[in-house]
Order: sequence, then C-alpha cells, then structure tokens
Amino acid sequence: MTDPTADRRAIPALRVRQWLREWDRIEWQPEERRSKPPPEFYQFTISAKDLRALSGVRRRTTVRTSAAADLGIQRIHDRRRSEEIGKFVRYGYPWSTLSDRQRQSSDFQDLRQPGWLPTAVIVNILKDAESDADRPVAPHDLLHIEEDGDGALPRILLPKNFGDDWDCTKNPPIEIIDGQHRLWAFDPKEPGHGPSGEDDNFEIPVVAFHGLDRSWQAYLFYTINIKPKRINASLAFDLYPLLRTEEWLEKTDGHRVYRETRAQELVDTLWARAESPWHHRINMLGEPGYGGLQATQSAWIRSLLASFVKRWEATRHPIGGLFGGRMGEQRPVLPWSRSQQSAFLILAGQELRRAILNGAESWANALRTETAADSDDPSFYGKHNLLNQDQGIRVFLQAVNDLFFLKSAELDLLRIPSAVHRLDADDDPISGSLDAFRRQERVMTFLAAVAIRLSAFDWRSSSAPGLGIEDQTLKAQFRGSGGYLSLRRAVLRHLAADSHADVAGTAKTAILRLGYR
Repeated sequence: MTDPTADRRAIPALRVRQWLREWDRIEWQPEERRSKPPPEFYQFTISAKDLRALSGVRRRTTVRTSAAADLGIQRIHDRRRSEEIGKFVRYGYPWSTLSDRQRQSSDFQDLRQPGWLPTAVIVNILKDAESDADRPVAPHDLLHIEEDGDGALPRILLPKNFGDDWDCTKNPPIEIIDGQHRLWAFDPKEPGHGPSGEDDNFEIPVVAFHGLDRSWQAYLFYTINIKPKRINASLAFDLYPLLRTEEWLEKTDGHRVYRETRAQELVDTLWARAESPWHHRINMLGEPGYGGLQATQSAWIRSLLASFVKRWEATRHPIGGLFGGRMGEQRPVLPWSRSQQSAFLILAGQELRRAILNGAESWANALRTETAADSDDPSFYGKHNLLNQDQGIRVFLQAVNDLFFLKSAELDLLRIPSAVHRLDADDDPISGSLDAFRRQERVMTFLAAVAIRLSAFDWRSSSAPGLGIEDQTLKAQFRGSGGYLSLRRAVLRHLAADSHADVAGTAKTAILRLGYR
C-alpha cells in the first residue's frame, strides 16, 4: 500500500494544547456545524506565496436564501486594503502612505522602515476530502499532520509534488479564517503587492486548526475581529446565524446578544422573503453604494433594537418592544414565535407601502415627478425618501411598535394563535402566520388605520428636489444623531392629530408616556 505522506515537503510546527475540563460540559452539535473541536492547534511559518497557493477564502454573499444558508465567514475582498498592506510591507510606515511623487523625491528617503507582519494568519486545514461536502478537496491535495509521539515536533506535510507550478485539482486544502487581506497583499497580480521574485520567501506566521467545524470558524472570526474592536457592524450581525444555538434565540429578555440575534433573524427574513416590501432591499453586508441601497443591515438591526426588540423598563423605557420581553408590571412576554414576529413586520411594511402607493399625498407625488423615473416608486424606495434611510426606518418601526404596545391588551395580541415552528420548517410558518394575522380583523383594521395616517406624513428628506426653504429648514432637524428624536416626536404628533380616534388617542398616550411636550 502506498504511503500518502511519502515524498512530501514537511514544515515543522509547534503543537499548542488548549482544553479545559469545563469545556467537556458543552453540548456539541454536529448537525449545526458545531462538532467537538480538536483539543489543539498548530503554529508554524510558511512563505506567503505558498500559503496563498494552498488557501481559499469562503466569503459571505447576498446570493442566498437566508443568512443561515450562507456558510462564508469573511466579507468581500477589499483590494484597496490588500494594496495598502502590500505597500506597508515594501516601504514601512509612514513611507507607505506617501504619494508616488513624494516617494520619488530624495526628501523622504529617511522615512523608509521595515514592514513587519508579526501577527498570525488563522487558518483551518481540512481534515479529509469530504470535510466540506459542497467544496470537496481531492485526496492527493490534502495536507497531513505527522506526529511521532516521541517528543519530536509535529510536521505539516504539504501535498505531493507541491511547488511553483502546483494547483489544486478541485478546491484548496486550507481555509482562511482571519487574515485574507494580509495574504492577498502578496498576490503579484494585484497593484502594490508586497515582496515578489527573489523575495518570495517572505514568511507568514500561521495558527492552524485541523478539521475545525464551520460554526467554530465563524466564532473565531467574531472573537478576533468583532468582539474586541469595531469593524463593519452589518458583517458582524450577518455572522450571528452561524454562531447561534437555539437557546440564544429564545432568551430575548436577557443579555443584549440575544436581542441582537433575534433582530438579525428578523432583518434576514425581511430581506429574504418575496412578500416583504424590503425583499432584497437591505444592504446586508454594508458595502458602500451597493445597489443604491441606503439602509444597511446594521441600521435595520439597531432600529429593531430601539423599537420592537427593546426591553421594557418602567423608568428608562416606559414603552417597551413587542418582541423585547415583558410588556410591563405583572404582564407576560408576548408569546409570538419568530415566524409571527416576521409576519407582523412584513404586514406593517405592506400596509404602509399600499397606503402610500394608493394615496394621493402631495409629498409622494412630488417625489414621483421630481425624481428620475425608474422601476420602483420613489415615494417608498427613493433615495430622497426617509423611509429608505436609517432615520425613517427607525421611526416607522418605533411608531408602529409604540401604538401596538399600548393597544396590546385591547387588541388581545396575547391570544393570537401561535404555532411552534422554526423559520426553516417544511410547512412555511411565515406564510401561515401571515394568513393568521389577516384573519384578526381588529388587528388589521388598526394596522391599516396607522399606515394610512403614516402615509400622510411628509417623508421627504432635506435633500429632496423641489423643497422650499422653510421645508428644507424643518427637515434639516431630522439629520444626524439628534434627528431620530426630532422625527419620532414629529411623527407621533402627526398621528395624534388623526381623525381616527383609536390612532389619535393611542398616539397621545405614547407622547405622554415618553414625556414629549
């Protein structure tokens, strides 16, 4: 029998054992890609050129049915970031930040410095050819870890015949968990790349796991990049489905991470469902200028945390969130499932869009006539529309939540039928929940009345064409961090002036509860 490890280039490594007895109490979930991880990882160095040849990056994308269905860890490769790192490696700091003209000048020669990259790239070495069923690795392309057990250092065995002309047959045997931009700074096809030619031996420190399951890779990326420091918040929220356990999703009255997780699930549903007025209209990864979408996933999640998923506190938050926990003193949690919560938000958006499109409000007509025509009505989706921006989305969600929170007992929301389903159940619980809500006559009548009154509010932003000086000045107060409060007050006052007694009376109660004059 042929030895698969024979005639392979070997890299010495250090074994790092990290395991605590307490971890044996963790409930491992292989079906959720959270199988028991290995009790050790390995540290070694390898040239950036070789690591790049052996590696692939699983990136997150919006071409998916839901965030949970996307198994990618990293965001889209930012070439400018890799280019900046490449310049740093070649020139050091601050020389790497100079313009080409400044670098050509003799006045700045003393600013050259070494461009060290001492921090490790974190990778996962695939353990067998089928360890990632949708991206299998050819058996002869796998790396092997050789351990003699006699005190000798472990060795990382590279694929047979690995060299300058080597290429994987199917998919790369190494997955990058953290460090893609550092690694691709050495790509000779990219401008401003780092060492090349005679400098191809520039080595990168590596921390390598062997056979680490997908959810743990997301967990590592989160704890390295997102937990200790701020990065793109939309990407952070987008990772939550890979980090979750069911217990996280059900404890909405506890630590903030549970509420954030629930909010992310709701936003993902609003983005993914065809019935939703925001179907594929949320910038899920926070990419600048992506498809003209102005509201990011992060903005949506923070808006839900400030409205439907907000905790109730008698002094600080006299109006809580319908999905955020207790409804008040001695009042239980609204027992709606995730499918019911998603369905209610979809219905609220549907009713508002219908009221705007079927109405003849002057502000909406002005947006339609003053804005370049496209396939979508600018009175709901336009770039000069607050309902397509952070402030408007948040205040719309707050207004609907405020009124339904205060009317929850009268509308008997606790008694709306609830089926225990998961979002991925075969019988599509969201469609069932939509139908169940539509059969609740009092709930739908009140929701329609709120939507009609909201559609009469002037949702144009201060940048909208055709606004007079007075309107521009009025709407300027809705910008910036203070704009949320100003817009919320204006919308509640608008609702309080409605001829519909239920809407006006509930809005007046909200104004009193919130201490607005």
